[in-house]
Amino acid sequence: MLATPERIPGYGRTPDQTVWHKPGNGHRCTGGCDFHPIACSADEGIVAPAPKRDVPLRLDKQHESWCLDCLALIRAK
Repeated sequence: MLATPERIPGYGRTPDQTVWHKPGNGHRCTGGCDFHPIACSADEGIVAPAPKRDVPLRLDKQHESWCLDCLALIRAK
């Protein structure tokens, strides 16, 4: 599934977390984007995003998860 990452900084000794989001409908990334809309929100998105990547639905890396709302949208299709 094509996804865009949201980095959530850790505090103290807590590691950073990566939350994957389904990109918003109709968004085409040119590689120089400064904003990616996300499917789980009509108003919010990822500012200064990393490039979109193909991400498995079953994540096996530590400190990574899917946005629960985006995952529900993916599974509803």
